[in-house]
Amino acid sequence: MTTEVLRTAIVGCGVIGRLHADAVAATDGLTLTAVVDVSRERADALADRVAAEGSPRPVVYATVAELFADGSGPDLVVVATPSGLHVEQAVTALENGAHVIIEKPLDVDLGRARRLVEAAHAAAERGQVCSVISQHRLDPASEIVHDAIAAGGLGRITSAVASLAWWRSQKYYDSGDWRGTWALDGGGALMNQGVHTLDLLLWFLGTPRTVSAEIALLAHEGVEVEDTAAATLTFESGALAVLHATTAAFPGMTARLQVMGTRGTAVIDGDRLDYIHQSGGDEETDLGLQGQGNQAGTFGLAAPEDPRDATEFTEGHMRQYRDVVAAITTGSRPVVTVDDAFLALATIRAVYVSAQLGERVSVADVIAGRHDEVVVSVREQHTD
Repeated sequence: MTTEVLRTAIVGCGVIGRLHADAVAATDGLTLTAVVDVSRERADALADRVAAEGSPRPVVYATVAELFADGSGPDLVVVATPSGLHVEQAVTALENGAHVIIEKPLDVDLGRARRLVEAAHAAAERGQVCSVISQHRLDPASEIVHDAIAAGGLGRITSAVASLAWWRSQKYYDSGDWRGTWALDGGGALMNQGVHTLDLLLWFLGTPRTVSAEIALLAHEGVEVEDTAAATLTFESGALAVLHATTAAFPGMTARLQVMGTRGTAVIDGDRLDYIHQSGGDEETDLGLQGQGNQAGTFGLAAPEDPRDATEFTEGHMRQYRDVVAAITTGSRPVVTVDDAFLALATIRAVYVSAQLGERVSVADVIAGRHDEVVVSVREQHTD
């Protein structure tokens, strides 16, 4: 099912839904024809905003089922609701023949996510595309590092450090009943803010084998989930990595990912290629270059958008939208698949399970469902 202009519906008209509306408006080949939200007020507000910007006013629906009730549903459905609702809405859209884009994360529950993986595979056989937002894979800096790794420019990858140190106020968590809950948010700093940095780590290093982790709630109150997580990961390649995510780092810093190998090192900081060095034979230097020899300038990258908060900028989403439209049009594979997002979700779940059990956890076991019964809890740890 491909039309010259894909009729697009956005499910979820909150902050992220508005960002998706901006991305749809800026993407050739898409037109926003419907918005869906259980809150008529939110849905009308987004529809009015679209109309005020000069586009036809989208039709408003309350549920995804209503969207497809008359048999003339959209070509593309964007799921931008709270994370715990993603699977049901995405599966309904796929079963009704639509292509689907899901805002990260895939969902908050691996059992439900397995159902979506199956539905996406079945839909792919029918020519439908299903992708999950992991827009930083399409950042120029990320593509350069990924290509360098794939070409052997960094040699054997030995280790990595992935850190996201952001700030979220108490007001942020208090702004919605679903925020900071296991049922709908699915986790805290790692699930919601750190997932993009983790996704890049997996894209660069491959499949993780084991995880050993700790999580804590250190700076917020009345929240079920963590605001700080720290973990070590081993990968099938033998590489080791440190993963850190927090929303308790005032005033908020950049996301930073360092990848180190036997022939080179790369550092992405705030979506910017901060450092890269690929050996020209100087790896024989006994003490190395100690951070010198930066080759980042040779790639001629322009400064990225302000990297402080991805929810405020659309360029990354627009890149992924263009990729999805190309995949739909040409029948190719999108850069980010449901399988990619499932691995990220399983790795996050492994972090939480490891912290709960106090032991190293096999990611393969988590994927296979051997820890599905583990209930994760985080105790507030405040000092007066």
